[in-house]
Amino acid sequence: MDKTLQFVIPTLMGVESTVAWELKKLGLSGVQAENGRVLCQGSPADIPRMDLNLRCGARVLLCLGTFQARSFEELFQGCAALPWEEFIPRDGRFPVKGYSISSQLHSVPACQSILKKALCERLGQVYGLVQLPETGDLYQVQFSILKDRVSLMLDTSGDSLYKRGYRAQNMGAPLRETLAAALVSLSRYKGRGPFCDPFCGSGTIPIEAALLAKDRAPGLERTFAAQRWRWLPSRLWMDAAQEAMDRESHERFEIWGGDIDPAAVELSRHNAELAGVADTVHFEVMDAAKFHRAEPSGRVVTNPPYGERLLEKKEAEELYRSFGRAAAKLPAGWQVDVLSSHTEFERTFGRPADKKRKLYNGMIKCDFFMYGQTHRPADAAQRKRTGGADDGAHIHHQSLGGKEKKHEAAGGSHP
Repeated sequence: MDKTLQFVIPTLMGVESTVAWELKKLGLSGVQAENGRVLCQGSPADIPRMDLNLRCGARVLLCLGTFQARSFEELFQGCAALPWEEFIPRDGRFPVKGYSISSQLHSVPACQSILKKALCERLGQVYGLVQLPETGDLYQVQFSILKDRVSLMLDTSGDSLYKRGYRAQNMGAPLRETLAAALVSLSRYKGRGPFCDPFCGSGTIPIEAALLAKDRAPGLERTFAAQRWRWLPSRLWMDAAQEAMDRESHERFEIWGGDIDPAAVELSRHNAELAGVADTVHFEVMDAAKFHRAEPSGRVVTNPPYGERLLEKKEAEELYRSFGRAAAKLPAGWQVDVLSSHTEFERTFGRPADKKRKLYNGMIKCDFFMYGQTHRPADAAQRKRTGGADDGAHIHHQSLGGKEKKHEAAGGSHP
């Protein structure tokens, strides 16, 4: 198959433009960020490249077609008109799942049933079968219906891309790897200078920082659904993996994670080993209230406990106060970025953030409080030379659907 394919990359809310920057860096065309997803175009060879390399996207969906449907008949006919046989073989399994928002066809189970019937009729006619066996490899069909606009897709990833394969266990409420990678990218960390996480938990943020610094593809240690698709040559996966490994840096980086819980530190070390970055990240037992660094500059990116219940909130506030006092003693060149859902974080931390960004940790609405991240003249010049962005932290100021606005040190936030 040698043709241009359409892709949809679902994302966590708030990191769409970071994913758009990743796709542009990989050379994908037609990149367009929307709420909760990014659209792009590419070739079959780009499927393994995206699955292996994307740090912040949720999964890679191959879009077979879009059409308007306000009735079940229109939904059936629109689905049956698409060339499913080019992608799903005679024995392929093709379960259907999806969602409907602000549309006439609001019943998801009914839409699933209609789409399944349309698929069976189309494939049955092509393969000359009354009943399809569905005993082979998985071709997961996904649909989205938004304001009566239907998109039909095949999931190339299988497990969500946040499942890197290095974290079999976690400490309490884990931060998804994709969100951790987005925090690192938004901090503008590129491997230069110290990088620290004083609340490392199971080590996700320092590990993602190490993967980014080394330019190590996060998907190298896992498998993907599309690796078993017959129409997608296996050599494309080998080529993509080789490309990623050739790009990996073997420099030394100063990345540190600390936690007051010895079990968390031990788990972090284990996870770093599984991720292939044990030689890059140093973990140690430390109380965040005693966090200190002597270097003139560096970055702190961290996700302290939120405290979702009343008593926990009081504990969290005291934690923020003590960490805020420690952070205030860092040399002037340090940047501190904290993810929290606590509505009184800035007050308890001791000062208002220079910038804020709204993000979601699962279903929890959070703010990414950014201290010390200022725009330097060199940054503006670099953005001009590179057409608006030279890293994920720059592109996230661009417009998403005409609604995103940039808020600076005045204390605003943007979605």
